[in-house]
Amino acid sequence: MSPANAALVRVTQVPGVRGSLLISATDGLVVAERLMDGIDGRAVAALAASLVQRLSRAAIGAGMRIPTFVHLRGNEGSVLAAPGQNDLVLVALTGLDANLGLARLEMLDAVGRLN
Repeated sequence: MSPANAALVRVTQVPGVRGSLLISATDGLVVAERLMDGIDGRAVAALAASLVQRLSRAAIGAGMRIPTFVHLRGNEGSVLAAPGQNDLVLVALTGLDANLGLARLEMLDAVGRLN
């Protein structure tokens, strides 16, 4: 199993996670995905890439470090993003019942292994 697929499997095994993607941070293209049926990976990838780019620019403009984790909460769940090296971002989609703390830990560990 490739490191990218291993990362996606780890994240999707967290209770409440509905899917995960590995995307390009600059253009939002999907590199790999593991999603439940009915989830539009391209739309999620575009949203996550845009969030990571905008937050990174805002942080740099404010003289702060680039975020290592992004959490966008909605009415039906969350989008989590963990920027990594080589222009990659690990993204997870969760339901309201997800264990967000465990998802965050797994994502940060998994993205750290993607060198």
